[in-house]
Amino acid sequence: MCQLHSSESRLRMVPSLGITYTAAPRSVSSTMSLLLFDSICIFLISQAFVSWSIQELHIRQEMVEKISAAGQLMNCSAPVDILFMLDGSYSIGKGSFEKSKYLAMKLCNALDISPEKVRVGAMQFSSTPHLEFPLDVYFTKQEIKDRLKRIIFKGGRTETSLALKFILHKGFLGGRNLSVPQILIVLTDGRSQGSVAITAKQLKEKGIVVFAVGISFPRWEELHTLASEPTDWHVLFAEDSEDAANGLYTTLTGSTICSAAFPGCRVESHSCERKTLEREKVLTGNHFCWKGSTNGNTVQTALCPFYKWRNIFIKYPSRCYRTMCPDPCGSHPCQNGGTCIQQGLEGYQCDCPIGFGGDANCAPKLNLECSVDLLFLVDSSSSTTLEGFLRYKAFLKRFLQAVWSKEIPGNVGVAQYSSEVKVAVKAGKLADLPNLVKDIDSMQFSGGSTLTGKALRYITQHGFRSSPIFTVVPNDLPHVVVLLTDSNAQDSVVEAAKYARGQMISLIGIGSEFLRAELAEVTGNPKWTIVYSAPQDLFNKIPDLQKKICSIDSQGCSSQSLDLVFTLDSSASVGRENFVQLKNVVSSLSLQFDINRDLTQVGLVVYGKRPHTTFSLGKHITNSALFEAINQAPFVGGSASVGSSLLHISDDVMTIQKGARPGVKKIVALISSGAGAEDAIVAAQQLRNKDISLLVIGVGHVQASLLLRIAGSHNNLLQIPSYEDLIKNKDIIIEKLCDEAKSPASPCNPNPCMNGGICIPGNSSYQCQCQSSEGPHCEKRIQRGDASQTWMRSRRLHAHQNSHAGVRYTKLTDIQKGTYNRLTEEVRK
Repeated sequence: MCQLHSSESRLRMVPSLGITYTAAPRSVSSTMSLLLFDSICIFLISQAFVSWSIQELHIRQEMVEKISAAGQLMNCSAPVDILFMLDGSYSIGKGSFEKSKYLAMKLCNALDISPEKVRVGAMQFSSTPHLEFPLDVYFTKQEIKDRLKRIIFKGGRTETSLALKFILHKGFLGGRNLSVPQILIVLTDGRSQGSVAITAKQLKEKGIVVFAVGISFPRWEELHTLASEPTDWHVLFAEDSEDAANGLYTTLTGSTICSAAFPGCRVESHSCERKTLEREKVLTGNHFCWKGSTNGNTVQTALCPFYKWRNIFIKYPSRCYRTMCPDPCGSHPCQNGGTCIQQGLEGYQCDCPIGFGGDANCAPKLNLECSVDLLFLVDSSSSTTLEGFLRYKAFLKRFLQAVWSKEIPGNVGVAQYSSEVKVAVKAGKLADLPNLVKDIDSMQFSGGSTLTGKALRYITQHGFRSSPIFTVVPNDLPHVVVLLTDSNAQDSVVEAAKYARGQMISLIGIGSEFLRAELAEVTGNPKWTIVYSAPQDLFNKIPDLQKKICSIDSQGCSSQSLDLVFTLDSSASVGRENFVQLKNVVSSLSLQFDINRDLTQVGLVVYGKRPHTTFSLGKHITNSALFEAINQAPFVGGSASVGSSLLHISDDVMTIQKGARPGVKKIVALISSGAGAEDAIVAAQQLRNKDISLLVIGVGHVQASLLLRIAGSHNNLLQIPSYEDLIKNKDIIIEKLCDEAKSPASPCNPNPCMNGGICIPGNSSYQCQCQSSEGPHCEKRIQRGDASQTWMRSRRLHAHQNSHAGVRYTKLTDIQKGTYNRLTEEVRK
């Protein structure tokens, strides 16, 4: 393990900047192996630092959200000419150059770009400066962003001074007269080939305001030389684009260039850190070398110093500034434990706990006996006719009046479609019943084509309110779309419906008898279709619709006690991208269960050549905690061994000590590419011998015969064509798991008896036959003198259980005889 700091480390200071850094000392007599190890450590550490953020803000996620919210509405609205100067040298590299382009585009968000207000141009410099576009060509944010995106990295030396001289002589090409403020934003690593002090001073003397933006691991001395005074306000950090854009706006509005546009917003200072890497010359030792003599005829030996270069990580504290605006969450508007999430400067959204999602402030809402995000999609095409459309509106109002109340959490939305889609009420936008009815009444018949597929795709993408950025799970409530149509689709509806179901949206179809087949294709299952025989019969289907909506809400085995362990192939044969798909499907499957210690417990094992327990049974007892833990599952890589994973689950996961519960059905769900499965047949049988069910899900082109031997039967084997199809087959997997969960479980699996006690099953219960201990679970060891009496009680207990034990009684009697004889001998002694 390489260590950056050791007990012998010494602190060094850079006097000009007050920089503190650490460097581990090396003696001249250090061996070559230690020197080599030191070099390797330095290389690894320097590579790790590249992935670190240059500016560590040490702020909470809520603060990031507030910075972003303020930045969304910030605009410096004044006549200003701004020129971006992008470092395109080899010291930056193509990756950091792309990052600087991205930051330049983000900084544009803080500018009111137009011909009369802010004008923007860009140049790139390396060995020579090159004007990418002048200030009088593009006058909208999108045009400038598109043009910045197309700039090509040139490479070359870092001739910053030459680029500054170009601006001194040429000026801001395309800019206006000198009465308009000029701002130069330099994005560089500050590692120029020569001094920039004189040219930077000349620029600032001409009245040009200079911002210096650090890219990669910059040389901060040069950035301070480039930047205008005060430098803390004019030095920005590329690694945090949101904060950099906020910092630019803060500086501009704090000067005379722009004025703050939002009352109540204020500038705050905060501690930040700047980081960089410098190379240090280190003496490695004195070694023999050869030198020529003065007469040129002889060669002399001498001790010469030898040096090496190593990277030193440097950091120093600073002050940064940002604009913060009034917090709409300051009044704590969310009730019942809801979390307030700011949206914009004045808006907010409450992330509500389960059971309180039906109101904007997490107050209880409707009475559907279940909790869903519900959206009605109403056919308004010419084929449905005006009469049919009005009938559907009447059905919606009657349905809501029948089942909607203030006590049930849930959201409702309404949209209509024909050639286009119109959303009357967006799902997630909470409204009381009178307003819902009013919105439905305001819907107007559209006419046009019946583009049901297009409507389903649109609703999938835009029909439901997006989840807050920092919620742990996408949404605790199921998304349900109820399609009401009386005409065949005139576009491809099957693929659109599959896409919607793949996004975890449940579909219910309502239509007349002749649409039965198409509705079954839309919903993916005939049991989620409602067919009416006559127009008036539609209103009789309100109880059916209520039942189906709540059946979707209770999919899975929510009332079934279950110990479920997923084991995922995390080997190189799967790959990182496909492994993310595996984690997504496990998250989706887990959300179908009622996660707590009384009902369903979920564990997760990932494997390559060796298995790794990501978390054990009962470790996470809420859906949100479980979702976060699944997301943290590591990618292992390497070769695969299914057998070692199943043995690990049998011996170390499905145990009392690791949270497994006696008498609860146990299932192992193996999702595998088939690689490394040759060693799994015996391990799979060992699981079944312990009354642990095994569901095998093979993905891709796998050996069906081998997986069948592991699964034990066709009922316990599913073959999915690709990783992308896993989520689409979620319902089939859930159905398999639930069918298996309903099968009886032995109360003696795993053995609840301690100290070698024997578990004897009874009618849905068990008793422990103790040997050298006593107690309901043989948990209390007894003295040797009492062993014979305890054994006699054990024999009477076993005789009483004879009628329940069956064939097992003979085997237990043999054990008893050997144990009894051994105990008797011990008592005699």
